Amino acid sequence: MNSQEELVLIFGVLHLVAAAFGGVMLLMFMRSDETPQWRPPPEDDESGGGGNDRTSEPPKRLPPSGGIPLPDADQSATRFRGPARLSDAHPQRGRRATPEPRRSPARSPTRR
Repeated sequence: MNSQEELVLIFGVLHLVAAAFGGVMLLMFMRSDETPQWRPPPEDDESGGGGNDRTSEPPKRLPPSGGIPLPDADQSATRFRGPARLSDAHPQRGRRATPEPRRSPARSPTRR
């Protein structure tokens, strides 16, 4: 038996083991007991519980007050809905000047 046949045999056995394991698991789930459905307690139960704690109506909300506008409600100086771009409302800053590199002294040829 060469190495390719051994490899096919090993993978075949692994597939059979996995299928058997899956079948056993499926059988266990099929045979498991079902949980009974929940039923409400009988009406004559004296133990309390069951029912709603909220017996009264929630408090009524007051209508919003219509006072004067707050100071931060002033209109902005720039409009966001205009046809122009927002960046056009502010002037562009100039570019920073880059410092010139320091000049090194010219090298004189060395003589030996």
